Amino acid sequence: MPLLGPLAIASAAAWAYLITGHGDFWRTSTRLSRKPPAPDRWPSVGVVIPARDEGAVLPETLPTLLGQDYPGELAVWLVDDASTDGTASVAQAMTQRSASRASLIVLAAPPPPSGWTGKLNALQCGVAAAEAAGVELLLFTDADIAHHRSSVRCLVATALADDRDMVSLMALLRTQTGWERALVPAFVYFFAQLYPFPRVARSGGWTAAAAGGCILLRRAALARAGGLSRIRGALIDDIALGRLLKRSGARTWLGFTSDPPEVRSVRPYPRVTDLWTMVTRTAYTQLQQSPVLLAGTIATLGLLYVVPPLAALTGFVQRSGVPAVAGAGAWTAMAITQAPVLRLYGLSPLRGLALPAVAMLYAAMTVDSARRHATGRGGAWKGRFTHSEQPQQVASP
Repeated sequence: MPLLGPLAIASAAAWAYLITGHGDFWRTSTRLSRKPPAPDRWPSVGVVIPARDEGAVLPETLPTLLGQDYPGELAVWLVDDASTDGTASVAQAMTQRSASRASLIVLAAPPPPSGWTGKLNALQCGVAAAEAAGVELLLFTDADIAHHRSSVRCLVATALADDRDMVSLMALLRTQTGWERALVPAFVYFFAQLYPFPRVARSGGWTAAAAGGCILLRRAALARAGGLSRIRGALIDDIALGRLLKRSGARTWLGFTSDPPEVRSVRPYPRVTDLWTMVTRTAYTQLQQSPVLLAGTIATLGLLYVVPPLAALTGFVQRSGVPAVAGAGAWTAMAITQAPVLRLYGLSPLRGLALPAVAMLYAAMTVDSARRHATGRGGAWKGRFTHSEQPQQVASP
């Protein structure tokens, strides 16, 4: 294999850049302060939860929001997005039983207008209610996200202390099953590699992102950016929202959860098919539904994750120094850079050595995502298909 040596060198060089020049993507130290300074006045917060067929998880997650220790005014709007499992009834029952300071209002989202995704339409319904109530800050969170008792207080204090228009946290995902432990940390790792968290916080930079499970933002900043209608067809709504805000001049921040986590997901992915569906729903959209970008992505994954172990093992067997050393170096680099995420999830850093196999599985998911879009089944989620020619682009005003 005469090309194996040059490919191994190219892969090692790429990993050298990723470690030293790609925004410290591999670190997990970007987190909320444990004791942010308290503001002179706590602004009002409106929590908006879009919910579609979430009756099973609400008893575990909704009380964590109603039980917040936030010193200011806190209101929660749960927007039922045409659920068929009694989501609204479950939430209403909890409203009657709740004795918390926070108010809970259950709304029914109207059918999505043409060009709107179901989730963004539900969020818009909640935003309209929050605007009518005059709240100052909005917290977008998913129905499967459980919050630490102090999460809202820490989010708000951090946003005000650092003058941020948006503060978002990557929720700690479940890793209870074998497939979850194999694939979820890699998902978080790849996300951070695409959107290095320190660069999201850098004013004037191009890197913009948010984690949809927990996004606190100033209502005025969203209005200045043009509102959710600007991204109404975005299938990857959290990234689109982060881009919309940052391009409007907003100061944004994205971080990891701490220990114990401020926010965590309770949604289970017990089988590989569950995780496969989650990834294939948006992977090709992330590539702007471009065959060229798809081919480039698969080639890049191959160079970064497949070449190193192939070169290292082949080089050692054939006693060829260049591919062996370069391949082993790149393989070691990827394992070392995944170690912080694995520690975040309480897993052994040695799992990083299996990252090439996991990357190949994600490559297969990405190709399958393109196949599903080609057959008209792209964007399917909970029985609803979302069709948008450019769902990741910010719409014109």
